[in-house]
Amino acid sequence: MENIKNGRVKIAVIGLGKMGLLHASLLNVLPSVKLAVLCDKSGLIRKICRRLFRGVFIADDVEELAGLDLDAVYITTPIPSHFSVVKTIYSKGIARNLFVEKTLASSYDAAREICLLAQCSHGVNMVGYMKRFAVTFNKARELLSEGVIGEMVSFEAYAYSSDFANVEECSVSVSRGGVLGDLGSHVLDLALWYFGDLKVDSAKLVSLNSFGTEDVASFKVSASSGLQGQFDISWCKKGFRMPELGLVIYGGKGKITVNDDELRLELINGESRRWYRHDLNDSVGFLLGASEYFREDKHFIESVLNGSNAEPSFATASKVDFLIDQVKEKCDKNE
Repeated sequence: MENIKNGRVKIAVIGLGKMGLLHASLLNVLPSVKLAVLCDKSGLIRKICRRLFRGVFIADDVEELAGLDLDAVYITTPIPSHFSVVKTIYSKGIARNLFVEKTLASSYDAAREICLLAQCSHGVNMVGYMKRFAVTFNKARELLSEGVIGEMVSFEAYAYSSDFANVEECSVSVSRGGVLGDLGSHVLDLALWYFGDLKVDSAKLVSLNSFGTEDVASFKVSASSGLQGQFDISWCKKGFRMPELGLVIYGGKGKITVNDDELRLELINGESRRWYRHDLNDSVGFLLGASEYFREDKHFIESVLNGSNAEPSFATASKVDFLIDQVKEKCDKNE
């Protein structure tokens, strides 16, 4: 770990789709990072990356990363491959510190096994639920922790996009793993972050194409405190060219409404307040995609340098996989 001792984290990024290229670009501008390796199976992608990232070793197989003295690895491959890639990295001793794009795995059983492997590695691990680093969602959590709306009673959570609106036949939805693991997982993570463990009480999943992937999900949950919640998730929603997710949280003293761009506090005594992104110090050192991606990567790198816990960790993120499995199991029982 000589690289970390010198204040720079030597990193590889595996999987160079949209998220892999985004993370690689952000990591490449952080002074405490040495972007050393990029890995992808596609010859075309590797050719492009050789031009974009000068001086970076380009590999086509994960096992080529063994013996390169890496401090950390980013895994941004499709969700079904996460388990095998993580297992290879740990078993070959490629790196101890891992960042995995959401979701951690394609099932809770696989996620749990990844957590066990991570425990044995004694490294830092993190999953890319970047909404935790959005200023509006952070401010909402701060207000909840301060008890501004009193005891929480219920919430409504949603995640919408028009990605597959009016699309009957599209195999891309299969590769993305269905709406729960793709779009919906972010709002599930936020709900778990705000409210703690949740139990699925009823659920409905709808497939709108012949491939059988989940395109629409609606389900009700509850917490041990008595809190009740409702989720509505769809990537076939007209009018949402850009994905949007948010929550409305009801308490004894009022409610909080929050999404990516704004936060509203409305109290029953008539007081109200609204914050937009620009009101909440949304500036970052390098803007690409959205500001929360920079904060997310910076948090992981600082955690690796300090040897401190990064959140959401594998253990924390595995609860999203558990909740998704609960939804699917509840639907199976209802059929």
